[in-house]
Amino acid sequence: GRARPTSPIQGIIRGMAKLLLNLRYVPDDEAAEVRELLDRHGIACYETRPSRWGISAGGIWLRNNDDADRAGQLMADYQRTRQSRARAAFAEAQRAGEVPTLMELARQQPLRVVGLLAAIALVLAVSAIPFVLLLR
Repeated sequence: GRARPTSPIQGIIRGMAKLLLNLRYVPDDEAAEVRELLDRHGIACYETRPSRWGISAGGIWLRNNDDADRAGQLMADYQRTRQSRARAAFAEAQRAGEVPTLMELARQQPLRVVGLLAAIALVLAVSAIPFVLLLR
């Protein structure tokens, strides 16, 4: 059978829900695919919504801690598959000439490119100040 917890706290912790996927920066289609994957494999989960002020991004939680290993393996397999699909789609877009080069971006959004270059130069200059002062 199942090992008994050695303390009441361990029993509480064991029974707590486990975060499977933090939804910060997760596209809607990926979150939907993960929900469907868990449902298809009979893993009970629930979702928390992002907080009003952006402190919490929300997440997909496992209801049963005992499903954590199986869900983790399913997620690893899913992420490998999603990564291969994304890389294949990017390679196809590159072959089709749909991925803009740096020069194309500079022509399309010159102010943004100049602003980013200025910000980079500023960060480098501020980072170099201590070294310049040490050499004096």
